[in-house]
Amino acid sequence: MATTDHVDVLIVGAGLSGIGAACQLRRRCPEKTYAVLEARGAIGGTWDLFRYPGIRSDSDMFTLGYSFRPWTDPKALADGPSIRDYVQDTAREYGVTEHIRFHHRVVRADWDSRTARWTVHARRDTGEEVVLTCSFLHTCAGYYRYDRGYTPDLPGAARFTGRIVHPQHWPADLDHTGRRVVVIGSGATAVTLVPAMAERAAHVTMLQRSPTYILALPARDVVAAALRRVLPKRVGYSLIRWKNILLLTVNFQLSRRAPNLVRRLLRLAMRRRLPAGYDLDRHFSPRYDPWDQRLCVVPDGDLFTAITAGRASVVTDTIDTFTETGVRLGSGEELAADVVVTATGLDLLAFGDARLSVDGEPVDLADTVTYKGMMLSGVPNFAMTIGYTNASWTLRADLVANYVCRLLAHLDSTGQQVVTPLAPTDDERLPLLDLTAGYVQRGLAALPKQGGRAPWRLPQNYPRDLVLMRCGRLADGGVRFSRAGTPERSPARA
Repeated sequence: MATTDHVDVLIVGAGLSGIGAACQLRRRCPEKTYAVLEARGAIGGTWDLFRYPGIRSDSDMFTLGYSFRPWTDPKALADGPSIRDYVQDTAREYGVTEHIRFHHRVVRADWDSRTARWTVHARRDTGEEVVLTCSFLHTCAGYYRYDRGYTPDLPGAARFTGRIVHPQHWPADLDHTGRRVVVIGSGATAVTLVPAMAERAAHVTMLQRSPTYILALPARDVVAAALRRVLPKRVGYSLIRWKNILLLTVNFQLSRRAPNLVRRLLRLAMRRRLPAGYDLDRHFSPRYDPWDQRLCVVPDGDLFTAITAGRASVVTDTIDTFTETGVRLGSGEELAADVVVTATGLDLLAFGDARLSVDGEPVDLADTVTYKGMMLSGVPNFAMTIGYTNASWTLRADLVANYVCRLLAHLDSTGQQVVTPLAPTDDERLPLLDLTAGYVQRGLAALPKQGGRAPWRLPQNYPRDLVLMRCGRLADGGVRFSRAGTPERSPARA
């Protein structure tokens, strides 16, 4: 076991959130020492892991991009490699790259109140254990397993003579040219894969158990293009960013207050892009209200274009069994296939499965309550980054990174060393994520909870969060500031 050094702030994860957090720390707290631990061998997180055809963002890059570094590519809905390059370039520009320790997977973190330090145990690919200490631990490891995606039980899959692949681990040698492809799923991954694979495949079928709301948006923002021609880069970027934030907020709030109206508008927009007489009721009319699950976005309506051209189709049914040559459905119909893609979702996993303890007592995440959606009751000097479910991930990641910097400055200015969130005094506990999607529901029980009121409630509202996180009081009733040597109570009782 190798013991390494101490840093003021240890960031876990070198994806979009982790790089953003490190850059904000460099910008706002340049005197702080820090390191970034990354389990994989590259910068980029999700955008480096996923390599399936057509991989792209379903959030516009003016809100998915960093507030402090304008997105300059003309594409508003960008492809995965472009996003990965943007994150890597940002890390280089702010001098973060040399602070990243690749192939370091965090397995355990232990808080000691006597020293007001975390001891973090990481394992390298070689099996060597590395130990670091830090005064503040900031996890930006996302919320799902990187080593595997979710695949449900597929009856008869073993006798299928074709190839079955999961988008999370796309094989580099897979050539689908001229082949019949069945994509199982109806979420963001499926609606991305279908039009991308349809460009070369003989035919692509999207097999879904139930429909999803899908919205076509322009791949390029014409307003952004116009503003860029007449305004300085940062001014134009800020205006475009706020334009899109307000549109997202209005869309979500209208969906909550007038779901039937939004349902009709979405339905009308889809009907205009699909062939006359298309069975919209069966294939594109979900049983739930808009934003009960995340709304899927397709650039320039590429999915609808592929369907209209006959290169792709949608089948809404259940799977009876795989056969040697395809998939037999509950209706008895068989879909012939050479390749089956299981775009069936993620496995939720908080903090990369690292274990936490406070003064020797293990932390059960399910017993904790989030404070401002970023800290855990009873867990000192710890922050996590969880993005919005109704807007771009980076909007909230940016707020969290800034808030951590505010906390660090407050600790320094007051001579304190420890900030510990407290659990709310009432008994109301709500799920951390408010989506009804299957992958969310499967993993909610193991995640922290949120309270029913501020500051323990995570509002899915960026303008409100912006005021709370940028201007709200740090020393409110939800946290306790103290000095080293004050033992902590268990997270459940704190």
